[in-house]
Amino acid sequence: MAILDVQHIEKHFGDTPVLKDISFSLEEGQALSIIGSSGSGKTTLLRCLNFLETPDHGVISVRGETLFDAADPATRREADIRKKRLHFGLVFQSFNLFPQYTALENVTLARKLMAKTEKTGESETAILEEGRALLEKMGLADRMENYPHQLSGGQQQRVAIARALAMKPDILCFDEPTSALDPELTGEVLKVIRGLAQQHTTMIIVTHEMAFARDVADQVIFMDGGVIVEQGPAREVIDNPQQERTRHFLARYAEQ
Repeated sequence: MAILDVQHIEKHFGDTPVLKDISFSLEEGQALSIIGSSGSGKTTLLRCLNFLETPDHGVISVRGETLFDAADPATRREADIRKKRLHFGLVFQSFNLFPQYTALENVTLARKLMAKTEKTGESETAILEEGRALLEKMGLADRMENYPHQLSGGQQQRVAIARALAMKPDILCFDEPTSALDPELTGEVLKVIRGLAQQHTTMIIVTHEMAFARDVADQVIFMDGGVIVEQGPAREVIDNPQQERTRHFLARYAEQ
């Protein structure tokens, strides 16, 4: 059974349709890349999945549980939305770290708050240990006590990835994770995501790195004008696209 099932999602901003009849599913342990031009709806789709935007129509299910159904007001209660967000971890383009906290504090803060508010019984020692292990995994063992302004952009993005992983989401989402980075720092972040894919972390990656999408993702969705134009196995879609719009988009990228 698919870990994520998205059915007929639609979203308007005013009179402008931004997402039109979006449907796809994702198997556990797979990586899905979403590609497309700016304004194609990729980021809005990711924000809908993370409940940062509310779809006007459609259904989102995780592990067979309906988290959102636009036709069912009971699934739209604000009190439940925060819990539903825990199914998804989101890594933003611009890191969004708290400047007043160290790398380790950034990674562990949400878990500490949850232990207090949800009475999870998790000890602060255990949370800190796990935070340190995650930062080590990100290659930041010597940067745990540094503040964001003392870190490079690539290091900050790796802290943001560790912070998302600390919440143990079902699905880890990335919104153009390298777009704010200098080219020489892009590689270190992509290497981390590549490692997560090899460990079969379930991921959705909005990216403009076509070679990376082809090599790392299991599935690719190409979006244009708020619709899914083409979807399928990553190498097939990128090396042998069936739709004219996909071919045109990929040809533009090849010229850059």
